[in-house]
Amino acid sequence: MPDRLKIGFTSIDRLRGVLVTFCAEGLKFGPATQRALSPIGDVYRRAAAADRFTGKNRSSLDIIAPSGLNAPRLVVIGTGKERDLKDRDLVRLGGVAMGKVPAAAGQATILAEFAAGALKAEQIADLALGLRLRGYQFDRYKTKRKEGDERADKVEVNFACANPAAAERTWSRAVGLADGVVMARDLINEPANVLYPGEFARRASGLRKLGVVVEVLDVAAMRKLGMGALLGVGQGSAHEPKVVVMRWNGGKRGADPIAFIGKGVCFDSGGISIKPAQGMEDMKGDMAGAACVVGLMHALATRKARANVVGVIGLVENMPDGKAQRPGDIVTSMSGQTIEIINTDAEGRLVLADVLHYVNKRFKPRFMINLATLTGAIMVALGQEYAGLFSNDDKLAERLSKAGEATGERVWRMPLGPEYDKIIDSKFADVKNSGGRWAGSITAAQFLQRFVNKTPWAHLDIAGTALGSPQTDINKSWSAGWGVRLLDRLVESYYER
Repeated sequence: MPDRLKIGFTSIDRLRGVLVTFCAEGLKFGPATQRALSPIGDVYRRAAAADRFTGKNRSSLDIIAPSGLNAPRLVVIGTGKERDLKDRDLVRLGGVAMGKVPAAAGQATILAEFAAGALKAEQIADLALGLRLRGYQFDRYKTKRKEGDERADKVEVNFACANPAAAERTWSRAVGLADGVVMARDLINEPANVLYPGEFARRASGLRKLGVVVEVLDVAAMRKLGMGALLGVGQGSAHEPKVVVMRWNGGKRGADPIAFIGKGVCFDSGGISIKPAQGMEDMKGDMAGAACVVGLMHALATRKARANVVGVIGLVENMPDGKAQRPGDIVTSMSGQTIEIINTDAEGRLVLADVLHYVNKRFKPRFMINLATLTGAIMVALGQEYAGLFSNDDKLAERLSKAGEATGERVWRMPLGPEYDKIIDSKFADVKNSGGRWAGSITAAQFLQRFVNKTPWAHLDIAGTALGSPQTDINKSWSAGWGVRLLDRLVESYYER
């Protein structure tokens, strides 16, 4: 997150800079807001009538230099029917508020009150989360700005509220979630010449300062474990693969952990089955699943989650060197199952096959959830609104769906079934890594299921939600850091003691 944005909390009567207020449908304001706007009379009502602004949810009204108000600009944001608002709506409203603060403005105040009255500390924290996520920009490699793109070096946004101390305490507990999302976004947005497996592992190792136990497995360790599937993917790259194991021990001592696994292909050229040139630059983000796991571990450790959590990421580059694996090769996975390589561009499932088996064997987790930008086929099915959810456990799938609805990072359950296994049966090995075009996301999930045994497991195919993310009220970046908020909510709601 750029240091230019500072979020603070102040008393209800200290209004500085651009003033942002909220109103319900029908131009209904809270009492403190009415007092703050009394010096300008009915100016806002006349402006609302001229602009046909009625206070619908996430709509806004801009009044520049309102006479009688000590503010360069007044922004009124509609909340709609407030009784219908949920947590995710508050986060989005925070994003709308941040979006209405001009880039050149150095200071703004958000009056933390709806028509129904003063907001609770938890509600203010939700607004602040949206504010922080909307304020994110990845521009570290820009050396100059376009004419007219002026912005303040620092922006201070304060929430004016009834109890600033309580709001600040609540935000201090929630800020780790914002940091985790930002960390995931930064990792995904980085170019592959900067973020290769070794550098990714180094950055993940920074979680040690939060109390996370971090191990990094090198090629020698992976060979000893028999991770032939993962190593096969990376053998054509100048950058050696890594596996990073992160453990947060915040639950009962000795209790079985829950586990999150991320695909971390730092660049995917497709290997020998090379991808078309058009759009290949986006394959720097083929490690979005791993980025989410790192961001999640940061969020959990920062808020000292009362759960034992394991996060493991497999980091490789898939390149078409003379040493790269070929279509027709057969590799032996850590589980002992042999895999015929049909398409070297179906590499993410090979990485996950070994990491899933490793996590299952070593940690014996209560469940495993893996995230991967695995198939273009899931985008054909679901577009960019939902991630594909595949699971062998109904309870886990239901909990993921509920967490998705609560956060707005939604999942849609897709089918699994033995009929699909026939598509990936191999003539020469136990399984082949691609079943072709039909049911591509399902056969990929069926492949992964062969490496989890009977452990409750869910696979999230995030190819549509993680890269080239839709522009929303809380994200104007190429990557949204999708999944961090979803999984943090899952842990908080169901798995903390």
